[in-house]
Amino acid sequence: MSMNAKALMFLGTGSDVGKSVLAAAYCRILRQEGFRVAPFKAQNMALNSFITPEGGEMGRAQVVQAEAAGLAPHVDMNPILLKPTCQMGSQVIVRGRSVGNYSALEYYHFKKELVSVVRESYERLASRYEVIVIEGAGSAVELNLREHDLVNLSMAAMADARCVLVGDIDRGGIFAALLGSTMLMTPEERARITGFMVNKLRGDPRLFANGIDIIESRSGLPVLGVIPHFDHIALQEEDSVALKRRMERGSRGQEEGAASLRIGVVRLPFISNYTDFDCFEQEPGVGLVYFDGPRRVFDFDAIILPGSKNTLEDLAYLKRTGLAEALMAFLKSGGTVVGLCGGYQMLGRSVRDPHGVESGLREVAGLGLLDMETEMFQDKITSQVEAEVLDGLGLGDSRIERVTGYEIHMGRSTPGEGAQPLFRIVRRDGKAANVEDGLHGADGRVWGTYIHGVFDGDGFRRGFLRSLGLRSGKEEIPLSDGYSYSEWKERQYELLADHARRHTDVRRIIDALGL
Repeated sequence: MSMNAKALMFLGTGSDVGKSVLAAAYCRILRQEGFRVAPFKAQNMALNSFITPEGGEMGRAQVVQAEAAGLAPHVDMNPILLKPTCQMGSQVIVRGRSVGNYSALEYYHFKKELVSVVRESYERLASRYEVIVIEGAGSAVELNLREHDLVNLSMAAMADARCVLVGDIDRGGIFAALLGSTMLMTPEERARITGFMVNKLRGDPRLFANGIDIIESRSGLPVLGVIPHFDHIALQEEDSVALKRRMERGSRGQEEGAASLRIGVVRLPFISNYTDFDCFEQEPGVGLVYFDGPRRVFDFDAIILPGSKNTLEDLAYLKRTGLAEALMAFLKSGGTVVGLCGGYQMLGRSVRDPHGVESGLREVAGLGLLDMETEMFQDKITSQVEAEVLDGLGLGDSRIERVTGYEIHMGRSTPGEGAQPLFRIVRRDGKAANVEDGLHGADGRVWGTYIHGVFDGDGFRRGFLRSLGLRSGKEEIPLSDGYSYSEWKERQYELLADHARRHTDVRRIIDALGL
């Protein structure tokens, strides 16, 4: 298959230097310039994933980049996804499907079998689009990993890419990072580098003018951009570094003021898909906080147990730290507790893993707040779904449109005879369905679901917040001034492209691609 597309690749001097964000920016910029553009990352390691319309699982960063390019996400954009399940191993997703859990050493030996997978996915994209924007991973010059590299300089060679090397000036050592990285490249690899981008600058860019001269004179390569750090643009993030920043920063949204609703998300050790809660961060009158200890529990109006990549270990963590006991006391005091996916499983009577799918633990007693039992199976459910809201949460169903979202779970939950379902799934992967999902308690103050993204729908989210406000005695939350989450996300891509246009040499990059 011929590869007709031009390839622009963002390589990094390390992790979290801004490759994902700049790739998204250029997906939107090239789309604005009239090119048919698609994103690609051969191998991604992420806490947050997404299910495509075809039912395949992929990393959230490439979903963001696809949206910036105006495309529906497809697993060819991220053919290999690693989801950490413990300190030494990950679940490996190939072309959207789980192929099992691998230790780091086992995966190291398995990688050579995946070269053809990466090539085939890339070639399919390159035959359909004019430009592929490729993201590398971590540092581009990890010499001990070069032999089995799938995602950095070997990928650049496979795609015949023009590469931009990105460094993070905010962490310090920018000259060593950029110049040292090129010094460790072979002459052939160095020839692919079109130039550098200095990312996350704080302060006056004019004060770095001599820094540009130093980099260019010593490398013989241009600095294609010095990009100021920004806080006014929000994109969905996918890794533990981003989540750590959120916890250090504290509250997101508008927590200040007596009328504001406060939502706490438990920062589980194996948390996944915390993008489920991004929609709350711009909602007027709502403050969102990630926390990890029982001391904070009574600060909130509602607490959410999020998804987990290792439900049994995270459930054991809740009990070991006193969080489980604190959550029970919070609920008894009038609080609201919500569980999504793994968090939903924890709300039941027990979680079993007889085949060791996620953990060395075989059974852990649940919190006992919902009448169900869960067992882990070796095959994973991955589906996009559309569901009707059933009675039970006091949301006023006439105001709530159908919810849409996606399922990613190894577990199957069996409700008790008296359990009250929360949703009825009416479409799954585009086909008619009739499946009950989720459960709620008698008074609606405890509930859970397998549907990720359920809060993204403006109607359901606001219905939940209204009912929460009533329970908390905060009826004056300004939800009538709320926003459209989908429109807000689109605006972020436009703002990101504007920021990158102002601070990077777009024309020079387009010319380097030969477009």
